[in-house]
Amino acid sequence: MINTQSVRPSPGSGHRIDIEHVCLEFENSRTLESVQVLDDVCCHIEPGSFTCIIGPSGCGKSTLLSVVAGYLSASSGMVKIDGAQVTCPKSDRMMVFQHSTLFPWFTAADNIRFGLGVRSRRHESRDIDGTVAAMINLVGLDGFGDRFPHELSGGMRQRIEIARALAVNPEVLLMDEPLGALDALTRLNMQSEILKIWEKTQKTILLVTHDIGEAIFLADQIIVMSHRPAKIREIIKVDMSRPRTRENPQFTALGQHIAELLNATF
Repeated sequence: MINTQSVRPSPGSGHRIDIEHVCLEFENSRTLESVQVLDDVCCHIEPGSFTCIIGPSGCGKSTLLSVVAGYLSASSGMVKIDGAQVTCPKSDRMMVFQHSTLFPWFTAADNIRFGLGVRSRRHESRDIDGTVAAMINLVGLDGFGDRFPHELSGGMRQRIEIARALAVNPEVLLMDEPLGALDALTRLNMQSEILKIWEKTQKTILLVTHDIGEAIFLADQIIVMSHRPAKIREIIKVDMSRPRTRENPQFTALGQHIAELLNATF
């Protein structure tokens, strides 16, 4: 059970993310015209904090996450992680995607072990089996390490995805709609599980979601983005203690405010 006090990792845990005047353009392969996706995006994410990005479908939320990860390069501006400019993917930041990327022929434990095995060529002394066991315990799946992905529920598979990302001990965890493919009840339960994992690991988390309630339930701050080319419409500090209940008038009022910014309903 999450404490009733606001859960905040100790200062300095995780890494700070600075997104500085990021613009990104793609070339339309059919028309060869330039299409602007991100337009002068600026924000700062404190170490160990939980931030959600929300915005209209197709506005560029996932694109921004890919720039932070180093999978895409900004056309102008830059992203810094702990003061160092992002130029390529690195193990200090890991991504969790909406759809499963687990190897179906590997067990849950072997999926976690695979990434560690590649990394361990440079770190021979690493206790791989111990790390795998610790990650399975962290996500609450003791006893399921020998199961194959098809033997696990959607929520369990996402927990293994998170465990695999955390096994290399990144400072930043990037999550691209990680709960979007789950049913409503499992999604609510997984929101609480993600908060527990965040509380234990003290990582900096940046999560993309379309769900207003999910963003309010999880985040210290919410970045609300506009239609493409995406700008930041507002950065909202969520000053509510945890655990948060959707019946709280403050929760409802914040949801209605975000919905107005998005021209949506809540």
